[in-house]
Amino acid sequence: KIVGPGNAFVNEAKRQVFGDVGIDSLAGPSEVVVLADDSASPEFVARDLLAQAEHDPDARAILVTTSERLANATHTTIEKWLPGLSRKEILEKSLNNQGAIILVADISEGAHLVNRIAPEHLQVMTENPQQMLPLIRNAGAIFLGEFSPVAVGDYFAGANHVLPTAATARFASPLSVFDFVKSSSLVQYSKQRFGNDAEHIARFAELEGLINHKLAIECRNER
Repeated sequence: KIVGPGNAFVNEAKRQVFGDVGIDSLAGPSEVVVLADDSASPEFVARDLLAQAEHDPDARAILVTTSERLANATHTTIEKWLPGLSRKEILEKSLNNQGAIILVADISEGAHLVNRIAPEHLQVMTENPQQMLPLIRNAGAIFLGEFSPVAVGDYFAGANHVLPTAATARFASPLSVFDFVKSSSLVQYSKQRFGNDAEHIARFAELEGLINHKLAIECRNER
């Protein structure tokens, strides 16, 4: 099995070998959503959005907030810092093409929007971040509180860095040990149990038009 983050070239290599080996997913580009209320620091939020945007011109950095003050202050701060930053061209392309600051009516609406986006990384920067967890269904990795930026997960915290992207967090999970465990289904019927179910199984086969399936059942039911 070949797993791990990468870029367009890594994805193409995975696509070509899939079938001969297993892969985790065709992931990317990277993304973060910051869900914040008025308690959040505009400087922290701006830094975290910029940290995501510097990955790639197609990286996505989004702020979802209930606070117009925070929205305006974050935008102003990014505009002030951007000219002096390294990777400026990448940052500008990412923020102009994929970035957004979205104002919502309340935190429940914000959580609903997060679940629709289903981000790879979700930072919750609210007054009581743990209280948001019951509202969040779709996110690859969730970072709670102003001192839990995505960068701690990238380098040190221990959470897996291979995460579902492009809204696949609606149905996929981070890479884990279970991705390296292979199982088989096991079926063993007794004669009595087979006899109890045979008529129903044969009927399903008949309805599907697969007569040899039906006969494979009926020949055993006659014994």
